[in-house]
Amino acid sequence: MLLSEFDFPFDPVLVADHPVLPRDHARLLVMERSSGMRTHRRVADLPSLLSPGDLVVVNNTKVMPARVPAKVRSTGKLLDLLFVQDLGQNMWEVLIKGRFRPGAMIDFPGGASGEIVERSQARTTMMVRGVTNVYDLMHEAGTMPLPPYIKREPSPEDRGWYQTVFARHEGAIAAPTAGLHFTQALVESMAAKGIGVTQVTLHVGPGTFRSVKSERIEDHRMLSEQVEVSTATVEQIQRTQRSGHRVVAVGTTVVRALETAARGGRGIEPFQGPADLFITPGFPFQVIDALVTNFHLPRTTLLMLVSAFVGVEPLRAAYHEAVAQRYRFYSYGDAMLIGTGWPVAT
Repeated sequence: MLLSEFDFPFDPVLVADHPVLPRDHARLLVMERSSGMRTHRRVADLPSLLSPGDLVVVNNTKVMPARVPAKVRSTGKLLDLLFVQDLGQNMWEVLIKGRFRPGAMIDFPGGASGEIVERSQARTTMMVRGVTNVYDLMHEAGTMPLPPYIKREPSPEDRGWYQTVFARHEGAIAAPTAGLHFTQALVESMAAKGIGVTQVTLHVGPGTFRSVKSERIEDHRMLSEQVEVSTATVEQIQRTQRSGHRVVAVGTTVVRALETAARGGRGIEPFQGPADLFITPGFPFQVIDALVTNFHLPRTTLLMLVSAFVGVEPLRAAYHEAVAQRYRFYSYGDAMLIGTGWPVAT
């Protein structure tokens, strides 16, 4: 398929720069996967849309306050550096703008410093010194790495806003945004109805947001991200499947984690390690029956994944309707529920 086929309707005015509060009061465009029929609800209505025995799968990654102010030692130039992935023993993959060679020194607040070890098109690595734990540096001096389409500086409130209620395992540079809509009250309401919740981990990294440059989307290669799908989660999913109930993925990261764990051809199995699954139209989904997802940027791998699940043209029609109905877009915006088995109307 061609990249130009994923130019979807969009109005910049609709980009949300703050979340709706309470979070589960965000709007929810409900779409029947088989017919394309749609209706409009709230995220708080999920317990009435799902059924007892359904299983909701969430991503429990935790966003690092990974955007840290820094200074180039040789020139005094100020910049922001983004810590991306812990490689062990204070070696980190980082994102940094500018021309740097191995050996270049970067100074951080509080006396810590970093030495560029590798600088290539593939990645930049840095050895951090002067601090026992880089996470301590981030929590003392860093801010939340909000997406660039949010045209404001991160605020102290973003440390809570840009984190899901499921966040447990620190390691992401972006939130799994569909999960941002869930509140503890909503989780309790689902449990009271017999709707289960289980967790996977996918530490969201640059691979999720890397621009698709090739005109043929099949030529794009995803960067790997760390994934864990536990034995307990696999067993819950298998019980749900055997009972004929739905597996509901909350977000594209959950979809990629679950479908990665099912790539061996034997159904879903426990998985831990790097994953680079790129889901495009024509992909044979093996695990998920329904998807909660935010509205995504045109020409992105996230939009391609949702298009694979529901179809390019049905999703385009839904985006047209969302724009017309003034839904809020992107990370702090509203959401969609796509699947089968709930009453919807045009």
